[in-house]
Order: sequence, then structure tokens, then C-alpha cells
Amino acid sequence: MNSVINDKIRQVERIHLANLPTPIFPLKTVSKELSRNIWIKRDDFTGVEMSGNKVRKLEFSIAQAMQQGADVLLTAGGIQSNHARATAAAAARLGLKSHLVLEISKAPKAEGNYLLDQMLGAKITLLDENAGISFSEKLAELAESYRLEGHVPYIIPVGASNGIGNFGYLNAFDEILAQEEELGIRFDAIVCAAGSGGTYSGLYLGNKLTKSGRKIVGITVCDNKDYFTKVCTGIVNETLSLLGEEKDPAPEFTFIDGYKGLGYAISKADELKFISDIAAKEGIILDPVYTGKAFYGLYNEVLKGTFEDCHNILFIHTGGQYGLFPKQGQLEEVL
Repeated sequence: MNSVINDKIRQVERIHLANLPTPIFPLKTVSKELSRNIWIKRDDFTGVEMSGNKVRKLEFSIAQAMQQGADVLLTAGGIQSNHARATAAAAARLGLKSHLVLEISKAPKAEGNYLLDQMLGAKITLLDENAGISFSEKLAELAESYRLEGHVPYIIPVGASNGIGNFGYLNAFDEILAQEEELGIRFDAIVCAAGSGGTYSGLYLGNKLTKSGRKIVGITVCDNKDYFTKVCTGIVNETLSLLGEEKDPAPEFTFIDGYKGLGYAISKADELKFISDIAAKEGIILDPVYTGKAFYGLYNEVLKGTFEDCHNILFIHTGGQYGLFPKQGQLEEVL
């Protein structure tokens, strides 16, 4: 482990939930098509119930919750939230209660992550997207109700994307450095989806603290670069504060817009066709919300020349494949 990051991570509590380290593989067909060495880090291998990038963050968030004596975890997300499902699974494993606030636009079917949430024993509050109340307001309301009942609630923000959760991908960056040594390669760029900002923020901060000089790129799958600049500045500085470090007033982030399509978790036919094509070419399944859009963005940006100075590019597969199942009808149309 890099001594710089090791010293930082030792300062915070952590529980071990993920299967780590996750492997890194070359994408041979895609690399040939793009005339670049494209690699993928399989963070979808972190587990099954607690799969994807969320569990790395939860290792630190839930450790803090347990330190505070919490007996119920509260969090929120969309109806097919990977983070919500991972939180429910972690709570079940650790003997805690979980309560999920899931945003809906219509009555949901019991499928994908929403089905798993129920199987994992989570209490679920469905929040209409037009209800006029934010996730944070609803979570605060529920937390107060639990306190009145004698419980100790702990609120985990969407995606566990905050200062404490950020340690998950600070640790992941260190893992990548070690794997570079094993593989005998140096990645010029590390690319991930920007959805709630926590994965990007951790990788960015790891790169900054170690002075590694990698290009850390986020492909926005919702909102835009201005939004993520604000969000990630907050996350990075919250982490620096936890470490007793000076805040960074103007972090130099790199975000690429143009690939959110019709909106968060809404799929276009060309995006789903791309996911299907990558599956046939590489034997890898991307998800429709995050990695499908982000890798579609990376592929097209390489063709445009955006990564002209990058010979070795690492893409972070953050998981989320359960989100494909509610898209079954759309997928059948492109297969």
C-alpha cells in the first residue's frame, strides 16, 4: 500500500465487506478497435448482494455508524438504486435494520434491485418524484421518528457519496497503484461514471495525495460538469477536513458531458445496443444507468481524439447489472 494513502486510511474506522482487490483485465477487441490499450477494473466483482462500487464506500460509512451505536441505517435512491440494495444487504449481514427511501414516478414492479431490497428485509418508503420533498428532508424526518422510538438511526447519503464514504475510492486508487506494479503498466487515464460523485472524488483525491499525475476523468450520466464540480469539491474538502488537512478551494476536475442521454436511468436504443455489442465482443455486461453510458462516452471520446495523449486507459466497472432486468423489453428490441 502506498505509504501516503496508508497513513490517511489508518485514521478512520473500516469494516471489511467487499471482495478485494478486484481484478483488472485488458479489453482486447475494444483496444484493437480504438488503437489504445483499454483496461477494465471489475468492481462489479466486489460481491453479489453488496456488488459494485457502493460497498467500498459502505465499508467506511457503516463503520462510522456502528461506532456511533446505530441500529438502523437510512438511505435513499431511485427505485433501482444499487446503493440502496447494497445498504440493505450490508445491514442484514451485520444485524442492523435498514430503511430505504426510493423515488418513483409510477407504481413499481417487484424486479431488479427493488425485488432484492424486499428480499433483504429492508423497510421501504416510496417517494413520488413530484411530492415536493427532497431525499435529505425525508431521511431527516424518518430519523427523528426512529429516535422517538428509542432507536439510533444513521443517515447515509445517496451513493454514500460524502467525506467518510470517499475513503472507499481513496483506498481503491491505492489498490490500482499496486496492481500497476504487478501488471507492469502505468495507466495514463482512469475513467469512471459520475453519478453521485463519490467514486470520482475518491480517485481524484488519491491521485492528488500521491502526486501520481494520472488523468482522472468522470463521464457524467446525470446533471453536468458544473454540478459535479460543485458536488465533488464538497466531498473532497469534507474528506480533507476529516484528515485534518487544508481544504482545496479549486480542485482541477475533468468531467465530460454529453452522455446522459434522455436522463438519469433512462435508456436510449443506441445505448442499449452498445451494451449488447460490448457483451458480445468482450464477454462483459455493463449496466444501463452508469457503466453503459460512461463506457459509451469513453469509446466515442477516444474516437474524437479526446484521449489522444493517453495510451493506457483504465475504466472502472462500478457494477449495477441488476438494473438491466427492468429494461428487458427495450433490450429485446435491439438484440
